Amino acid sequence: QGAYAVLTASLVTYPESAELLYDIAMVAEKLDRLDEVEKRLGEVIALKPDNAQALNALGYTLVDRTQRTAEGLKLIEQALALAPADPFILDSMGWAQYRLGNLDDSEKFLRRALADRSDPEIAAHLGEVLWVSGEQAEARRVWQEGAARDPKNEALKETLARLKAK
Repeated sequence: QGAYAVLTASLVTYPESAELLYDIAMVAEKLDRLDEVEKRLGEVIALKPDNAQALNALGYTLVDRTQRTAEGLKLIEQALALAPADPFILDSMGWAQYRLGNLDDSEKFLRRALADRSDPEIAAHLGEVLWVSGEQAEARRVWQEGAARDPKNEALKETLARLKAK
């Protein structure tokens, strides 16, 4: 909350700072203020239409936290066209495909993302896709590797609890 207050106060001095607006959006996401996330990322995209990170962040937020999956997918597709090797954008595309029920496509994107960036949140996503695909042993292996990197990762812990996969 304190970081959010400091960052938003800085908008008086730097109202068109794409970096500041992006940072505000990321803090707002942690505060569960999705309206603010969407507003601020929209402002970043208006200032810098080719900002792959902002397109991805907004797309992922829509896919993960709303029912606006198709709208989020379009933003992620734009981000992926701008940065086709970015593992976080590949992760978002994999997660969008999962949310759309395209498990094979989802797994391909997520495996590529995890190979490029050993990240526990990507591991959480890939593990979930594997789990629901009936590959529980492989899912557990992926999750264990993710937990070895960061045993306190919230996304990984939430996934395991939600799927009752400990």
